[in-house]
Amino acid sequence: MPRSSTRLTFAVLATGAGVFSMLQSLIAPALPTVQHALGTSQSTATWVMTAYLLSASVFTPILGRVGDLAGKKRTLVAVLVTVLAGCLTAALAPNIGVLIAARVVQGVGGALFPLSFGIIRDEFAASRVSGSISNLSAVIAAGGGVGMVAAGPIVSALDYRWLFWIPVGIVAVTVLIAARYVPESPKRAAGKVGWAGAILLSAWLVALLLPLSEAGRWGWGSPKVLGLFAAAVILFTVWLTVEARSRNPLIDLRVLRLPAVWTTNTAALLFGAGMYAIWSFLPGFVQTPTAAGYGFGASVTASGLLMLPMLLAMFLSGILSGRLEPRVGAKALLTTGAALGALACGFLTLWHDERWQIAVVAGLFGLGIGLAFASMANLIVGSVPPEQTGAATGMNANIRTIGGSIGAALTSVLVTGRLQPSGLPQASGYTHGWALLSLLCLAAAGAALLVPARRPTPLTPATTPGTARTPAGVR
Repeated sequence: MPRSSTRLTFAVLATGAGVFSMLQSLIAPALPTVQHALGTSQSTATWVMTAYLLSASVFTPILGRVGDLAGKKRTLVAVLVTVLAGCLTAALAPNIGVLIAARVVQGVGGALFPLSFGIIRDEFAASRVSGSISNLSAVIAAGGGVGMVAAGPIVSALDYRWLFWIPVGIVAVTVLIAARYVPESPKRAAGKVGWAGAILLSAWLVALLLPLSEAGRWGWGSPKVLGLFAAAVILFTVWLTVEARSRNPLIDLRVLRLPAVWTTNTAALLFGAGMYAIWSFLPGFVQTPTAAGYGFGASVTASGLLMLPMLLAMFLSGILSGRLEPRVGAKALLTTGAALGALACGFLTLWHDERWQIAVVAGLFGLGIGLAFASMANLIVGSVPPEQTGAATGMNANIRTIGGSIGAALTSVLVTGRLQPSGLPQASGYTHGWALLSLLCLAAAGAALLVPARRPTPLTPATTPGTARTPAGVR
C-alpha cells in the first residue's frame, strides 16, 4: 500500500473532521424547514439534534479506544463509511423517523476527532505534531461556523436535503483517498475493548445528556428528568468502579487523574458550556423581531452572515496558535482563549443593540474558540501515552460536549423563564444568560491556570516521521 505525504494525510483528516463538525451545526438553523417539510411537531424535530448529540457522545470515546487497539487508519475508514451512509440516508429520508435514525448513524463520526489526533501523533515528525494538531483543531472549530453560515443560503437556494447531499459527495471522495493513502498506525495498545465499561459509559452519558437536552419540554422537576439524573449518578459510580478494577479499561482512570489531563478537562467542560450556548442562542437573539424590544428580525441567512466574523476568527486563531504554542505554551493559549470568551460574553451582556456589536462579539468569541480548541488538544496529546491518545482525546471532546449541554440547558432556563405576552423571551432573559456564560468562561480561564506549566516544545528537527513526544507527567 502506498505511503502518503503528511500533507495528504492531513488533508484527509481535516476534511473528515471538518465535515463532521459542520454537520453538528448545519441542520440547526434549518429545523423549522425540516419540521414543515416532513409534517412533524417541533418537539419531534428537535430529536434531529438530540439523537446526533447522544450518538456522538457514546461513540467518540469508544471508537477512539478501538482505534488505539485495532488500528487508527482502519477505524477511521470504517467511521467515514458510516458517516457516508448516514448522510445518504438523511438525504433520502422519507419521514422524520428515518431522518432521526440517520442522524444517529452520523453521530458515529464523532470518533473522527480522536482518531485524527492519534494519527497525527503517530505519523508526523515530533516537531510538526503540535502545529498540525492546532491546524486540525482550527478546521474542526471553523467547521461548526461554516455550518451556521452556510445553512441559510443552501436551504434558500436548494432544499434542506442538500445539507446532506453536499457532505455525501465530500465524504465519498475522502473515503477513497483515506483507504489508499492514509498510513496504518505503527503503534497499537495492548489488550482488548472493555465492553462492560463501554456499555456503562454509554448508559451514564445518555442518562445525563438526555434530560439536559429535554428538560425544557419535560420540566426540570418532572419524574423523567429527576429519574434520569439519579440513574446517571448511579451508573457513573458503577462505571468508575468497573473501570478501576478492569484489566482492560476503556478509559484508564490513571490517565484521567494526571494533573494536566483533569485540569484541561475541567476547562473543556466550562468553556464548552459557554461556546455551545453562544452557538445555540445568539442566532435566535438576532432573529427575534424588533417588536420584542431587542433583536433585529434577521433571516436565517442574515443571522448566519452575522456569525461570519466568528468563523473567520476561529480559523485564523486556530492556525496562529500552532505558531504560538512552541513559544508561549498551550496553557497560556487555553487561558487566553477562555478569557476572550468571557470578555465577549461580558461585552454582549452590556451592549447588544447594534449589529456591529454582535459582529464584534462573534469575532472575539471566535478568537477564543480557535485558541482554546487547539490548546486543549495539544495539552491532552502531550500528556498521555501514545496508546491512550484516542481514548483520552475522545473523552476530552465528550467532556466539552457535556459542558455544552449543561450550558445550553442553563441558558435556556434563563432565556425562557419569563416570556412576553407575545410568547417571545424577555430581553432580561438573554442578558442574564450572557452574564452566566461570561462567568462560565471566566471559570474556564481559572481552571486553565491550574494546568501544570510545561516548557514549550523546541522546534528541533525529528529524525523520522512518527516520532512521538514523551508524554508530560507519564513515565
